[in-house]
Amino acid sequence: MADTDAPSPDPDVAAQRRAADEARVAKAAEAWRARSRRVHWFRRVLPILILVLGGAVLVWIVGRSVISGIQRDQEAQEVKLANPRFQGQDEQGRAFIIGAQQAVRDPATGHFRLDGPLVRLDLSPGQSSELSAGHGIYDEANKNLILRDRVRIADAQSDMTFVTPEAVVDTQTGVVTGDKGIEGSGRMGQISAQSFTISDQGRRVTFRGDGDNKVTSTLNLAETP
Repeated sequence: MADTDAPSPDPDVAAQRRAADEARVAKAAEAWRARSRRVHWFRRVLPILILVLGGAVLVWIVGRSVISGIQRDQEAQEVKLANPRFQGQDEQGRAFIIGAQQAVRDPATGHFRLDGPLVRLDLSPGQSSELSAGHGIYDEANKNLILRDRVRIADAQSDMTFVTPEAVVDTQTGVVTGDKGIEGSGRMGQISAQSFTISDQGRRVTFRGDGDNKVTSTLNLAETP
């Protein structure tokens, strides 16, 4: 009977297998440690993030509440008038009337914000000049009115009409000034200037040019035919 002994395993192959197994175990252990470190990091950071976000939300809510409270207080202190009329006389006794669609009094400054203001400057019985605009600010204490948003000035004694972005009315003297440009038209023709002064309750208009056109001219509307 023949001898059939099994071949003995190769020592090198066994060593390679052991090395491969150890490498897999080491890799798995390293992956587990990495996951453990991430979990530990999240456990430490997440509570801090939650506190920070919660604090931010709380600050935002409180800030909104404070701002809303201030706005409500300001609105409660504001005085709103529908179709108001302010009347007075300049230093020469000539009457003026300031009307508007709505006026809101700013409690901080005492100024009136006007929507759709209309100003009438009396010249003589039955005659007046009118100024209209989109918006205005009236400082009643200092007798100053600022008109803005396509200001239109209509003269009572002629057919001249002027348009300007802004006009300032001194209700104490009755003088109207502006330096944002002005254009006028009527049967006398057309005129354009950089600045203007309307005095004598609308009877006299002085125009001034700018740049190369620095001509100064005066239009006496009281003498306009």
